[in-house]
Amino acid sequence: MNSFSFLPNTDDDRRIMLEKLGFSSIRELLKEMVPKELLYKTELPMPKGLSEIEVSQILDRLASKNIASQMKQFIGGGAYDMFVPAAVDEISSRPEFYTAYTPYQPEVSQGTLTAVFQFQSMIAGITGMDVANASMYDGASAVAEAAILAIHRTGRKKILVSSGINPFYLQVIKSYIHGYGVETIEIPLSPGTETCSQGQTCPETLGKLIDDNTACFILQNPNFFGIIEDGTIFAELVHKKGALYIITIQDPMSLGILKPPREYDADVVCGEAQQFGNYLNFGGPYLGFFAARKEFTRQMPGRIVGQTNDIDGNRGFVMTFQTREQHIRRAGATSNICTNQQLCALRATVYLALLGSKGFKYLSKLLFDRAHYLASKLTEINNISLLYNGHFFREFALELPVNAEELIHSAADSNYLPGLALGKIFPGMDNVLLTAVSDKYNREDMDRMVKIIKECIR
Repeated sequence: MNSFSFLPNTDDDRRIMLEKLGFSSIRELLKEMVPKELLYKTELPMPKGLSEIEVSQILDRLASKNIASQMKQFIGGGAYDMFVPAAVDEISSRPEFYTAYTPYQPEVSQGTLTAVFQFQSMIAGITGMDVANASMYDGASAVAEAAILAIHRTGRKKILVSSGINPFYLQVIKSYIHGYGVETIEIPLSPGTETCSQGQTCPETLGKLIDDNTACFILQNPNFFGIIEDGTIFAELVHKKGALYIITIQDPMSLGILKPPREYDADVVCGEAQQFGNYLNFGGPYLGFFAARKEFTRQMPGRIVGQTNDIDGNRGFVMTFQTREQHIRRAGATSNICTNQQLCALRATVYLALLGSKGFKYLSKLLFDRAHYLASKLTEINNISLLYNGHFFREFALELPVNAEELIHSAADSNYLPGLALGKIFPGMDNVLLTAVSDKYNREDMDRMVKIIKECIR
């Protein structure tokens, strides 16, 4: 029994399709489309001729070896292990919500549309922007869609991106704009100057590279290394050249204490909202958000729900915009987004409603305080120092006297995951660890991790 046994296409059907495409096998086709480092090199180690229950038992045994969810996790980099209140699970698991799908018909499913409208209102509120959509697939696709919006809006062929952006977001941006003939240029982080702190994006370099062919400048704040950027120093420079100023946020909990992007003149604000009531889920599904100035409403990707009144004067909600979507405009569409992460967005809506504005600010301040406490304790250990001396919010990069990946493996024996080894992502950073705090792990947990790390590097 092969992997295509339950598909309607015959072997001849598949052979003919592959021949038309110029390939001899499915694997050869995938090699052209999928990065080689992501392809599984051999066949799955699954014996043939097994029943469904036998396969399930094998998969259960394999899954039981993954003990990461039982560990205290201080890993950040765009995915955060945050506490999820029981009410989030209870409300989102109700059948009227759990099985609901954002409708193609503009006025049905009033309960779902109400929840979407509330989500949009909350995102607009914390970002300070005029309008927000019904959510995106994830933070990476959200910022990629923002780049495409800028390309279509300006008709230009160059994108400038801060080197402080999540590197995986940058990969997705490049994938999305493939075929547009657009150049992507990275703006380096500063070693520390009079205008910006170490680890912040360098405005002098941006000033030299931005020109009349620039569609947008994309800044992540806080950046991937946890450093808080001074968003106010870029807007005038970007807008003077007629480009769009795009802010991406992989840690929107920071908006509880940091200035919202609208206050430093951002045109589009997008990012990842996984930490709002959603678990790590081993990498997904996650929740992208997208907000913008009012004048970009018709160019925004995805769906927007609006509030209205019915013929009897009762308040109601309706699908207002989805004009960029490929199922509406076909070949004329400028976005391939044709749904939204409604269940994840619902969880975020419940979570933010439970926190309220005061709770949101309190939790944001708690994460800030815990991060600075943990950083101060870790840098007391001999030969451990901060990679950058700029201000940070809830995560920070550490230079270690040992290999970061080896340290992580050693600490895992004590049920702690102390961070993300940046050597896996950035050449030359084998000894750099990105560490993030959480509301789940208190001072006792942090002190315990400091002790474990101290023992691991002796």
